[in-house]
Amino acid sequence: MSNERKKVFLVDDTEFGLVRTKQFLKDYYTVYALDSSSKMFDLLEKVIPDLILLDIEMPGKDGYEVIKILKNDERYAEVPVIFLSGKYDEESIIKGLSLGAVDYVVKPYSPQDLQSRISYNIDSYKFQGDFHIDRDKNASKQLSILVVDDSPSILRAINFALNNKYKVHTLQKPENLKKVLASIKPDLFLLDYNMPEVNGFDLLRTIREFPEYKETPVIFLTAERSEDNLKEAISLGSSGYILKPFNPNALREKISKCLSVKD
Repeated sequence: MSNERKKVFLVDDTEFGLVRTKQFLKDYYTVYALDSSSKMFDLLEKVIPDLILLDIEMPGKDGYEVIKILKNDERYAEVPVIFLSGKYDEESIIKGLSLGAVDYVVKPYSPQDLQSRISYNIDSYKFQGDFHIDRDKNASKQLSILVVDDSPSILRAINFALNNKYKVHTLQKPENLKKVLASIKPDLFLLDYNMPEVNGFDLLRTIREFPEYKETPVIFLTAERSEDNLKEAISLGSSGYILKPFNPNALREKISKCLSVKD
């Protein structure tokens, strides 16, 4: 096994942020401190990091724009990105996660916590595999939701938005739905519409094949605003849809209404 140090890009437009964070991390990683996204992209032509720490509020391209570029380039798409930001509102965090960040750390942060999150995401990060069951014993009385989406970043964002109120189970490979339904009994389904193997409408048809899910609420997650798709979703018995990128309050309100009707 190689003993070579892992490489971390630290991108922050403030000198204090660069100096302070590099000082924390230099004993663990080879840290490249960069005060602009343009310098980061220049360095990416020569060095591929094991992880990128990315500020959000920067002149020129902000962190959200930068991560979109990274995730759309096959050379860097798999490099984990952690946002470091003073923006601590829920919508900012969910936006960061939904764009593909593996984590979001709010400034000011604990050096030990940051180092722990970096280590986890470099060495072992996977979004809970294909299927994740929420086994929190304290949440046994909570209603459960199964979220089916082929995007790990969307699954992370939805889990963040909902897991304080519901038991959130996630499935990344929709073709495994029948097998999953042998393990859990959701009170509501959140289904992505556009997925490469099985689309959301096909999933809804599969769900309705089970007698116990004939009346279970189903909400579609979609980036499309097609009236024809909406009509088909309603005809199949869905409870409506939520547009991506989603507003967390609108999502929770929609779910609450559907579950209230169910009850």
